[in-house]
Amino acid sequence: MRLFNYYPSNPKKLDPKMEKRIFIHSLILPALLVFVFWMVKITELVTGISLVEWGVFPREWRGLPGILFSPFIHSGFSHLISNSVPFFILFFALIYFYRRISYRIFIILYLLSGLTVWLAGRPAWHIGASGVVYALAAFHFVSGIIRNDVRLLTLSVVVVFLYGGMVWGLLPIDPKMSWEGHLWGAVSGVVLALYYRKYIIRRDKFEWEEEEEEEEEPEEESEELQPQSDEKKNSNTQVNSGFPNNYFSENTNHTGEY
Repeated sequence: MRLFNYYPSNPKKLDPKMEKRIFIHSLILPALLVFVFWMVKITELVTGISLVEWGVFPREWRGLPGILFSPFIHSGFSHLISNSVPFFILFFALIYFYRRISYRIFIILYLLSGLTVWLAGRPAWHIGASGVVYALAAFHFVSGIIRNDVRLLTLSVVVVFLYGGMVWGLLPIDPKMSWEGHLWGAVSGVVLALYYRKYIIRRDKFEWEEEEEEEEEPEEESEELQPQSDEKKNSNTQVNSGFPNNYFSENTNHTGEY
């Protein structure tokens, strides 16, 4: 997508208009899918029909279409509301932060969470977008920790704070709840976070991060510029013999970050 080709090599030269376009673009698809969720439920209510049989039924051919359609089907409005809000927030964050690979990640999580339920779920109809929600939440949480990025770590904390209670959905507590969908969705998110761990997300550093680096640099320079006695100079010459004069100063530039 041409819009997501905007990823400047120098993050300090950001285009505010382009950033705004990306922000707005990140809202569109999550909002559209949530709208479809609600329209499907309203259609069921108005027409009196039930679309439960379009869900996932594990290890039976009739349950395969549910891999695609089950996230759009919900048992009631409470079920729908509990999935709509986290789905919108987590999907928006995925598009906004991961941009070029966001749709690829979403499609894989969407299909993988449904396929694993079809392979390993109980013989019953599994419906709802909660499997995808768990997949997105697990991906954001693990990816934020792996990357050690301030924004993504903050997002991980927010996910835990808002949806920390989701962990109980991984356990077979309520027989009417598809805990297998939650569990395999979370597993899918963790696996994809590990798989894309080397994907680089460029960002501008916050002012307080730059101030810390500036404070550290003068200390290193002051240590190097301290006068030394003749005896220390001779001892240093013997210890460092065989290495170029600028050997250690050159290698301090390699931080191991990617």
